[in-house]
Amino acid sequence: MNSPDDILASLLTLLEKELQKFTIDLWFSDAKAVALRQDCFIIRTSPYKKEVILARFRDVCRKVLFQIFSTEMDLVVLTDGDELPEPAPAVSAPEAMEYTFENFIVGNSNKFAHAAAYAVAMNPANSYNPLFIYGGSGLGKTHLMKAISETIRSSHPDYHILYMTSEDFTNELIEALKYKSTEEFRSKYRAVDVLLVDDIQFLAGKVQTQEEFFHTFNTLYAAHKQIVLTSDRPPKEIYTLQTRLQTRFEMGLLADIQPPDFETRVAILQKKCERFRLTLPDHLVSYIANNATANIRQLEGIVNHIHADLDLTGGEVDMNMVERAIRDLQMGSGKKPASELIIEEVCKYYNISPDRLCSKNQSQDVVLPRQVASYIMQQLTDLSLQSIGKELGGQHHTTIINSTKKIKNEMRTNPALASAVKDLMTNLSEQEDGQSF
Repeated sequence: MNSPDDILASLLTLLEKELQKFTIDLWFSDAKAVALRQDCFIIRTSPYKKEVILARFRDVCRKVLFQIFSTEMDLVVLTDGDELPEPAPAVSAPEAMEYTFENFIVGNSNKFAHAAAYAVAMNPANSYNPLFIYGGSGLGKTHLMKAISETIRSSHPDYHILYMTSEDFTNELIEALKYKSTEEFRSKYRAVDVLLVDDIQFLAGKVQTQEEFFHTFNTLYAAHKQIVLTSDRPPKEIYTLQTRLQTRFEMGLLADIQPPDFETRVAILQKKCERFRLTLPDHLVSYIANNATANIRQLEGIVNHIHADLDLTGGEVDMNMVERAIRDLQMGSGKKPASELIIEEVCKYYNISPDRLCSKNQSQDVVLPRQVASYIMQQLTDLSLQSIGKELGGQHHTTIINSTKKIKNEMRTNPALASAVKDLMTNLSEQEDGQSF
């Protein structure tokens, strides 16, 4: 784990991107690192400099601390006469209180993953390392991951715990390469005690990101640090994942989560109703459980809808209200992603700009992403061929037809392309449904 002195050094280095070096030397040269807390980083300086730092530089320091820790951190400035503030409670945010093992409904579909996650939380780096949890969207993978984080944070308040998505990792690496700050990037990720990465499947196809994550993984594993990963599929089915990463992901414990069975769905509904102090007759609970079978998020969405309906209209819960909630949720899940979002995600995946994708450029590094975007637009939107062509820079509708056919045919024989398209379509669908569970 980084010492307070190391953190102060990283803070001052990253501040050079935000402030003039003269300014940093003037106001921070005498600062001494004091302590790192769960919610803040504490330094000590003179009374005059304390006032200036808090008045002029606190916000930019918070911004840089967020870059270092990937979580909101305050800057606390003390003088020689100030006492060290009391540590904040380990769990204070509503989200932290919600994502606990106590609030996770255990059933046949998830009890193995729950038991593995709990074992890791109770004995980090000594039970299963890495722990790789996989399953479809909305089944509770992120809930378990955050429960692990909060449990370890409570029992080991001195641990540096970092939770993130694989997209966060990729974006921060791009920024580090752009600003030539790869050493700070590596220091951030390779000095943690617990690393939790959501949606690791999105590393697929990103060669440089996989290279960096490979070395991060090795460093943490060799240092006996806990690693927890989630994915929508097992490592062997992430086709464009490097073999050496696949084998490392498989060297710990793989735990899958399946859609909840009827009994588990009923228990989830009852638990959610308890939180809202909402009373649903047993026959309505059974009706919802029989008609919402996909995932946990769907069940919670229905209860949220009923609760909101009661708040807005009053009255009592009846079959009409329940059917309306189910119908509205099912209609909402069919919402189509905007073409702009599809273009944005494809460009992000293939690391090209939207201007290039929507140009007349016929380079292979542009043509393939453009064809993929064309295929996805046909699959996920109601746009006509002419409209898709217009969105992609004025492509003729026959070009759109040929592009779609080409991608469809190549996906049958090219697992890497099939995986890329699946990843993109899954990500787009999840963005429309809401934040990953």
